[in-house]
Parts: sequence; structure tokens; C-alpha cells
Amino acid sequence: MQAAQPHHFPQICPPLSAAKLIPCTPAATSISISRRRLTSTRTCISAAVTPILHPPSTELITPPLPPDSVATSFWDYQMLFLSQRSETPYPIPLRIADGAIPADFPLGTYYLTGPGIFSDDHGSTIHPLDGHGYLRAFEFRDRGAVWYSAKYVETEAKKEEREEETGEWRFTHRGPFSMLKGGKKVGNMKVMKNVANTTVFRWGGRLLCLWEGGEPYEIDGRTMETIGAVDLIGDGDGDEVSRRRWRRFGEVGLDLAAALLRPVLYGVFKMPQKRLLSHYKIDEKRNRLLILSCNAEDMLLPRSNFTFYEFDSNYELKQKKDFTIPDHLIIHDWAFTENHYILIGNRIKLDLQGSMLAVSGLSPMISALSVNPSQSKTPIYLLPRFESRVNKLRDWKVPIEAPSQLWISHVANAFEEDEDEDEDGVRIQIQAAACSYKWFNFQKMFGYNWQSRRLDPSFMNEFEGNGTQLPHLVRVSIDLDARGESRSCSIANSSSKWSWPADFPAINGAFAGQRNKFIYAGTASGTRRFLPHFPYDSVVKVNCSDGTVSFWCTGRRKFIGEPIFVPKVGTMDEDDGYILVVEYAVSKLRCYLVILDAKRIGSANALVARLEVPKHLYFPLGFHGFWDDFTQNHNIK
Repeated sequence: MQAAQPHHFPQICPPLSAAKLIPCTPAATSISISRRRLTSTRTCISAAVTPILHPPSTELITPPLPPDSVATSFWDYQMLFLSQRSETPYPIPLRIADGAIPADFPLGTYYLTGPGIFSDDHGSTIHPLDGHGYLRAFEFRDRGAVWYSAKYVETEAKKEEREEETGEWRFTHRGPFSMLKGGKKVGNMKVMKNVANTTVFRWGGRLLCLWEGGEPYEIDGRTMETIGAVDLIGDGDGDEVSRRRWRRFGEVGLDLAAALLRPVLYGVFKMPQKRLLSHYKIDEKRNRLLILSCNAEDMLLPRSNFTFYEFDSNYELKQKKDFTIPDHLIIHDWAFTENHYILIGNRIKLDLQGSMLAVSGLSPMISALSVNPSQSKTPIYLLPRFESRVNKLRDWKVPIEAPSQLWISHVANAFEEDEDEDEDGVRIQIQAAACSYKWFNFQKMFGYNWQSRRLDPSFMNEFEGNGTQLPHLVRVSIDLDARGESRSCSIANSSSKWSWPADFPAINGAFAGQRNKFIYAGTASGTRRFLPHFPYDSVVKVNCSDGTVSFWCTGRRKFIGEPIFVPKVGTMDEDDGYILVVEYAVSKLRCYLVILDAKRIGSANALVARLEVPKHLYFPLGFHGFWDDFTQNHNIK
């Protein structure tokens, strides 16, 4: 792939009035579309057009746009974040647009969660991370039929912000990342807006939707109705051995600061005492669910408290371990191995000016934090999960210092293996997606501009040098000696033959915590001049053994979300299965569920089937999904 030059989208002029599409269906869908004028120093490209509804097909008619222009690129990016207000109270069958459902495709349901609404009926437009959770389900039934349903997660915030009788939305919660146009700004303490929009999984017969910082919500998998919030971890104390030991070394000041902060965070801002992270892990070898929490005050203090929980399939807590780390970190994703929990530290710091603006209601709450690039290395904490020969001797509070500065977005896998027979150490390998501190910005994720409340795709497409400032796939290798001391630590691209921005890595889940050969991820083909790196339009398959890569790419003006791996029943080969990924055909406002043959990615016949979601149910970009195998997860033999 040839490196494309960065392009900064022109200054955005004030938008015209938002238009709404009201399809001719019993359950009306309102899709809010913002139009704006794109200007540059030389030309003025007008994209301020009013969409026209053409019943009964709900066809969106717009003036033709050049296939690869600033205006087209800007338009296409906005189409990924259209609000979808409709729900499907009953599952509907999907039409097979291409191919056929293979006979050996397992029975089960693919769940996909993410935000569903970005604009309310009173002028407010919010950050995608603050959008209410919209759960989508694709159920694979007998005889090759696939049924689709979608509903909003009925969180407490959603109940408050949507009027049930009229269907009107009025955003009242600020959320961590957004600014509201109307409503109360100064003194608005509704920051912890649990929208249950980040991850979804089924474990022990319970379907749960998670958000970064609150309780998960349980969903009835048959009806998609919300059962309610679930307290999996409680607020009680756990094994405090590590913390008591650490306090003996003069942490009295931080203890006092934490004690002063807690009543404010818990009582005023309604933050839970322990914030559950949205990314979970499943150890299939031990048949355990692993989740992670941190303390609310950790966001503001140079000390991080992490608690790991392990549940069996009956939700019986089998293990709970606490660790206090003397560093100011924020963790979104993490890893586990046979004997370790692994945290790759994203260093942050308190922004005093941003904090004052945030508390006063003049900027989003997330502006109280900023990345901390003061250290040139990346701390990796190998925390003892079970006692082993190596971690019994090493001091887990001392991190492994990776030789370059990386901000970790998502982790694909990690595993550990004994060294050669003549060595007594352990080798640990971590596969992840990482970006640079220079690029990452809390306030600009997805290109959101809180002042204009618009999305600018140029931030997601900044490019310098070899592109390593954008998210890309990396491999971290750590060699420990017999006493657990680091002999070496290196960071390299996941493939020595390919380096290009990529994220949302996935593997065959049966290999979690064990050596795996293949990684699948979203990437870009680089064919779009003004959107060369994001949104993604391709699935990449990386062979970790020899570095070879292969690709499947969507068509023109189409994008994809996160790929997930679905294994065939009773197979042994790691890549003997299918890839599920949603394709967003933004030029015609269509969503398709795509099935790829994982073994044949890179070949002309990789596409197995493409299933079409009805146009009036076109949905915005999803975040993370989960494959619920009906045979394995429902105890059917």
C-alpha cells in the first residue's frame, strides 16, 4: 500500500437545519442528518443539501457527488453516525443478497452493540461514546435462515432522556465526552451516563451489555427486552494484602486525598465505588469469565487500584485479586495468560485548567484528563494470576519497561511459554493495537469537536512517516529469567511484511491465553484519497508465524466494523471457521452482514454470503460484538 498524504477537511461553516427522514412504516424511524458547507482557501464545496424522502422506499435523494472528493468523503463519514430511532419488536428475516449460508455454519446469534442515537430533538449532538446503547442481534436458525432484531438498552439514562409516549429525545446527561446545546450546563453533575454501548457477551445463560465505568445491563436474549442493571462485583473490599503492604511506604497523602474525593465522586457525581471496565476475557480452558474494575478516584490520583474477578459458568466467584500500582494509568483493554494478568499502562495526568472548565460546565468532563507523554517507555505490569515458578520471585509492582512509547487501544491475545530446555525462564508475547501518545486525544476520538458538536474525519486520518502514530498492530515480546527479571523486551509490528493502520483485532476465542497463529482486524485499503486510513474498508488476516498477510476488501464507498471469528463445529485448525463483519454501504444507506471464509481470505472466493438489513433499519457503526454459539452456550448436546 502506498502512503496517502494527510488531508485536513476544510473549516465547517454553521450547518443548516437538520432534516429527518420519516419512513412509511408503522414504527417510524428518524434519521438525523446534518449538512454543512465545506470551504477551503481556494474553493467552496457546498454539501448543504436537503434530503428528500421518496415514499414508499424511503429513498434518500441527494445531488450526485464526485466519487472521491472532499464533499463525498465528508458525507460518507457522517453516514456512519446516523441516529437510528427504530427498533424491531419482533425478529425479521434477512434477504440473502449474495451467496448462501453454508451448511456447516453453526446455529447461534451474533450480537453487536454500539451507540444508536447522536442527536436529540432539542439541538444537542453528542460524542459517539456517549450514545445510548443499541443492541443488534443476527440469529442463525435452521435451514439457512437469519433473523434480525434491534432494541435500545433500557438504561436509567435512556429512560430519563426519551419520552416513552411521544418518542421524543432530550439529552440531559452531559456524559464524559459531550457538551449539550441546551439544558443545564453549570452545575450539571450528570456525568456518569451509563449507556451500555461498548461490549456485549453471554455467559452462564445471561446476556450482558457493558459500558466503561458502570454496572452491566442484563438483556433477555429471546425478546431483547432489558431485565435491568446487574451488580456483579459489589463495592465491598476484597483481598487487601497488596494495598496494606503498599500503604506502609508513605502513601498517607494519597489515602487522604482519596478519602476526600470519594464523597464527591460517589455522592455528587453518582460514580460507583468501583468502575467496571467494558472489556472482559473468557478463559475457555478453565471455563471462566474474567472481568476487571478500578476505583472511581483513580482517574484523578497518581495511583491505580485494579481488581480482577474470575467467575465460573454459575457466576460463582472463584478468584478475586487486588493490585495497587503507583502510577496514574487508564486501561481500556487488557490481557491474561496461564499465570498472569497483563496491563499495558496508558499514562495520564490531571489537567488543572481542563478540570476547572469541566467542573464549571464549559467543556466536557474528559477535558480534566490528558495523556502524559513524559516517559519515553511503556510500562507493562505482569500481575500474578496464579503462583508459578517465575512470578513467585519477581516484584509485580516493578513494571517491564517496553522500549518505546505506545498507547494501547485493544488487545488481541497474550500467552506465555517456557524457554528452551537449557533455559529456566519464560517468554511472554502480547498482540495488540497501539497508537502514539502524540496522536491520541481524549476529546477528539472519532473526530468529535465538542465546540461545534460535529465529526471531522481528518483527525482519524492524520499520517506522518510510516503511519505508526495511528492505531496499528504490534507484537510485544518479553523474556524473563528464572527469577522473573526481564532479560529483554521488544516491540515490533505484528507482521514484518506489512505495516498499515489497523484496529479491532480478533482471534479464534479457543486460543485466548494460548499461542495463536492468526489475527484478524479491521484496516483500510488506502484507496480513498481523503479517507485513506479510517473508516476501515478491509479485513486483514495476519499469519503471526511467517508474517504473511491477506485481505478482503469491501466495494466502493463501503466501510466495515469489527470482525469476529466463528469456529466451525468440531474442527481442529485454528482458522477453520468464518468471519462475521458488518458492511456499511453509506452511499445508499444499507447495512449488510457479511460472512467470510477465514481460510480463504485473500482469495477471490472468500465471500460466502452477504445478508441485507432493510433500509429503514440502517444502523450506525457498531463497537464490539459477540458470537453466542447455540450448542456450546446453551448446553445442547
